[in-house]
Amino acid sequence: MIRHRIISIDVTTGPYPVFIDEIIHLARERHSSYVCVANVHMCVEASLDRDFAQIVNNADVITPDGMPLVKALKLLYGIDQERVAGMDLFPDLLAAAEREGLSVFLYGSTAEILHVISRRIAGEFPRLRIVGTHAPPFRHLTADEEHADADRINDSGAHLVMVALGCPKQEQWIARMRGKINAVMLGVGGAFPVYAGMQKRAPAWMQKLSLEWLYRLYQEPRRLWRRYLVTNTLFLVLLAKALLRTGKRTPVTLRK
Repeated sequence: MIRHRIISIDVTTGPYPVFIDEIIHLARERHSSYVCVANVHMCVEASLDRDFAQIVNNADVITPDGMPLVKALKLLYGIDQERVAGMDLFPDLLAAAEREGLSVFLYGSTAEILHVISRRIAGEFPRLRIVGTHAPPFRHLTADEEHADADRINDSGAHLVMVALGCPKQEQWIARMRGKINAVMLGVGGAFPVYAGMQKRAPAWMQKLSLEWLYRLYQEPRRLWRRYLVTNTLFLVLLAKALLRTGKRTPVTLRK
């Protein structure tokens, strides 16, 4: 697995099953680590904020979630990369954790969504151990609250922590928790409400055409219209500049 720079972040490339294997390896070893699931929003946020870019690029794995990033890899490097989306990783990692006997902690979202997810997981993965769930308040946590959350997760014995706080909050949280939580942490964003059945995922044909953002905009126009108008436009501008500035680039190795 190697990394390639897309505008501001060094995206990991490789076959989809290798991503699963790498994350499960980190979980099995109880290595305090984190995974960023990168899309256009994250890429643009990182281009505007150097501190956030450092947080993302310090991740152990950065998956190419959005189809625009997959297409950017093709345009910049000629790589035919599979999409590695959080909404696919979430159930696939649950299945892998069940096979490997690893435990999972769910952090973020709301108590209602966590309850629905836990019930669905119990039905689909009956041997998987969900060792805890926690929905933190929708505000900045104090240092004491973050310390208590870290203790709660460590005491549970979780190997894998699924985090849904939204970008960039979830990436900032998991970066602060590296070295404090003895597990691999994965920012899965919108995967929680989709898995809970409270939001629908775009049809496969829209995903392939890089139009999943449009489907989400249709579902939540008031919340997302400004983000997508600005973010998607800026991504296209930045990608065009990258294409004009350079052709093939040198890969960045994954291991540090």
